[in-house]
Amino acid sequence: MGSEMEPLLLAWSYFRRRKFQLCADLCTQMLEKSPYDQEPDPELPVSQAAWILKARALTEMVYVDEIDVDREGIAEMILDENAIAQVPRPGTSLKLPGTNQAGVPSPAIRPLTQAGRPITGFLRPSTQGGRPGTMEQAIRTPRATYTARPVTSSSGRFVRLGTASMLTSPDGPFINLSRLNLTKYAQKPKLAKALFEYIFHHENDVKTALDLAALSTEHSQYKDWWWKVQIGKCYYRLGMYREAEKQFQSALKQQEMIDTFLYLAKVYISLDQPVTALNLFKQGLDKFPGEVTLLCGIARIHEEMNDISSAAECYKEVLKQDNTHMEAIACIGSNHFYSDQPEIALRFYRRLLQMGVYNCQLFNNLGLCCFYAQQYDMTLASFERALSLAENEEDAADVWYNLGHVAVGIGDTSLAHQCFQLAVANNNSHAEAYNNLAVLEMRKGHVEQAKALLQTASSLAPHMYEPHFNFATISDKIGDLQRSYVAARKSEEVFPDHVDTQHLIERLKQHFAML
Repeated sequence: MGSEMEPLLLAWSYFRRRKFQLCADLCTQMLEKSPYDQEPDPELPVSQAAWILKARALTEMVYVDEIDVDREGIAEMILDENAIAQVPRPGTSLKLPGTNQAGVPSPAIRPLTQAGRPITGFLRPSTQGGRPGTMEQAIRTPRATYTARPVTSSSGRFVRLGTASMLTSPDGPFINLSRLNLTKYAQKPKLAKALFEYIFHHENDVKTALDLAALSTEHSQYKDWWWKVQIGKCYYRLGMYREAEKQFQSALKQQEMIDTFLYLAKVYISLDQPVTALNLFKQGLDKFPGEVTLLCGIARIHEEMNDISSAAECYKEVLKQDNTHMEAIACIGSNHFYSDQPEIALRFYRRLLQMGVYNCQLFNNLGLCCFYAQQYDMTLASFERALSLAENEEDAADVWYNLGHVAVGIGDTSLAHQCFQLAVANNNSHAEAYNNLAVLEMRKGHVEQAKALLQTASSLAPHMYEPHFNFATISDKIGDLQRSYVAARKSEEVFPDHVDTQHLIERLKQHFAML
């Protein structure tokens, strides 16, 4: 072992083993030997290879898959200049998902998100962002995954990614973009592709990346589909959806690739055209039969359109192709649970456990399934494990809330009261816990306390019908008919098919008619 490994070969080995920082450091040492660190020397192939490898290593360190990670912030929703039909036909828009779809559990059985869609079994960035009607509602309602602060702008993530260039080398950025001669690089396809990905992902300079991609496409005489996809990505990042659509369609004509189908579908979803996106996914499945990502895309759109039964069928197709697909297993399990089949849901969640998923959310779901499947010996053990694995207070609040339901189920109201209070202590914007605390306070005869808790719950979650209905019922009992009627109408707006709300409104109308 006396002879040392060739430095370039060692750097490539580091890159293959995903040790990107070691790879970049070694490439830096190699480039220091050449007079120009900024640009590769065309006469020295080793210098050129080290330059490309360093650019790729720095890119991989901050690389984010553009296909899946997409999250609309308030800025994108409210300040969107794309004209979209204000009153779309039912079943053609994600902003107004269908309500009376066949096979959709009612809000009484399956809770809804702020956007009016049933809660799915899998946390996805795109489904976290509700589509608020007003700026006030957008700011007040927490829509972030783990924080109470709403997502202000998805561009903030890209700005933070761009600052990675300052961390990589204390002497300044690896490549000084302002000094680059893009025309020269566009004539060298191998260098240009590595440079584009570095500019786009590491430096986050979309405009420069777009200029390089346009020059490179021109140099390739518009025959290289890869550059067209990159131009489409730049246009999408800049919010120019129609231009992005043209580039992706042109790329698909030259070379049909799964990624291009997914990018184009993402454009159509941003333009609120789910039916077009569905047709595109089906075209992709004709070319790539059984492709899991395309099937999963169809299932997600069905789920967002409230067509839960079709979504479940698509997820089953996904599992036929890939029986370890976590999202499909979790969503089917969630669907079975809310369809009153906790035993079957338990099998799916147990499958996730066998696959190595070991987190608070999974044990929380296992505990609920065991309780409703009457396997009481496992219920508390699962919830204890969930509490020990809770990474933040929001997760712990959900576990305490579910433990409160278990306590209500066994008739221990004092334990239920403590559990709901612990849920509120961990997450003071937990509207469901406030609502259930109000019901328990009402049973004790504490009317004013119950009303205050219900008002808090309805302000935190205006998309829930339960606080409005409970407030209407309490107000009716104490003789405050006007407030009862106002709250009952709010409950009816949220859940038009709720029979008890309809009966209460009818009774109040009869009271008012007699006055």
